[in-house]
Amino acid sequence: MGRPRGFDEAEVVRRAARLFADRSYDGVSIDDLVTHLELHRNSLYKTFGSKRGLYLAALRWSLEHEVAPLIEGIGRSGPPGPVLDEAIGTPDGPGALDLLLLAAAERAPADPEVAGLVGRTFAALDEALSGRVPIAERGSVGALTAALIGLRLRVRSGTGGPQAAEAGAALARLLDRH
Repeated sequence: MGRPRGFDEAEVVRRAARLFADRSYDGVSIDDLVTHLELHRNSLYKTFGSKRGLYLAALRWSLEHEVAPLIEGIGRSGPPGPVLDEAIGTPDGPGALDLLLLAAAERAPADPEVAGLVGRTFAALDEALSGRVPIAERGSVGALTAALIGLRLRVRSGTGGPQAAEAGAALARLLDRH
């Protein structure tokens, strides 16, 4: 019989998601994970198999616990402004879309499994947004998804300024028309 785990796997995955969202997959080494997560290297490999295994667990956690609630909020009736504000976030704080954004740009082109997760999430976001716009404008849903992701990127990079807030408000007005 093996020794019981000395760590909370769900908490490790949550903290890893934040680390990957802050620094990207390639920006995090195994040593960074071991240090930041206060986890023994052997425990990391035994539990997750590899850095990629932990990354996939962290990405799935982020999509389920951070992105899915935003998508649900966008799909609900009512003013979209608060949900969009949460999605766009601030330069200082973590954004719910951060790991999705980095996964799309960095890992999806090289990893089919990540590409599938990102693609399904973008499709769900498109679907939620399509319910918020008039039928005649549904062809622009992909542009709305891109605008939302782009706004988070600008804010995260610190280059959003007042234009990002204005663009977020314009997006909220557009979605609130339906």
